[in-house]
Amino acid sequence: MAHAQKQQSAGAVQSVDRAVSVLEILARDGEAGVTEIATELEVHKSTAFRLLGVLEQHGLVAQAKDRGKYYLGAGVLRLAGAAAVRLDISQEGVPICREVADELGETVNLAVLDEDAAVNIMQARGTASVAAQNWLGRRTPLHATSSGKVLLAHLPPAARASLLARPLPRFTERTVTDAETLRAELDRVVERGHGVTVEELEPGLAAVAAPVRAHDGEVIAAISVSGPVYRLNRDRLTEVARRMVAAGTELSRRMGYGF
Repeated sequence: MAHAQKQQSAGAVQSVDRAVSVLEILARDGEAGVTEIATELEVHKSTAFRLLGVLEQHGLVAQAKDRGKYYLGAGVLRLAGAAAVRLDISQEGVPICREVADELGETVNLAVLDEDAAVNIMQARGTASVAAQNWLGRRTPLHATSSGKVLLAHLPPAARASLLARPLPRFTERTVTDAETLRAELDRVVERGHGVTVEELEPGLAAVAAPVRAHDGEVIAAISVSGPVYRLNRDRLTEVARRMVAAGTELSRRMGYGF
């Protein structure tokens, strides 16, 4: 049984390796037929045809019906575009995050949606946050973070409903774990233009986030500031929220929104 599973795993890895090789061949040559691809991969034509069929199902390759040749499909552009957006927003976000961190003295993060979590792709620390946690690269829960609430609030209705249908883990006594309560709060996030959490992920931690939009208006990230509740108290949160909305607006402008 174990030997069979090991062989199956090795076969799956080999198939992935061959599929990647197909994409690299098409990227290099522009287009290629089944015979050419099979020859270069040193596999039977039927194997090459199956690989191309799977890649075509996912939109990663397409076939020119008049010539029988295959070329890279729109799915590759979609994946490349998503990667480019992350790279662009990281680069454009650096000066804004640093400016806000210096101004407020707190930790500023830039987060994007990663399936069912928010992942921080850029971080800047202010003078008051020397001992703060490093959030860079961390996946954080959507329902218990300010960035997560902003990203969740601006999802298409079906995607938002799907995520709200899942269990909402409790991290502190203030974590919102009721879907209806969270749904109402997400509506307020959209109306106000920012999201707030106070001790919902960790005791003593408060945060405010605002959306960042792409050129087409789609929310692609959230920019947030976080710090201890004794510094980010209720009175200061109002002021900080205005600053984060302004930062989100500026970063959105740099991403092409509003032109």
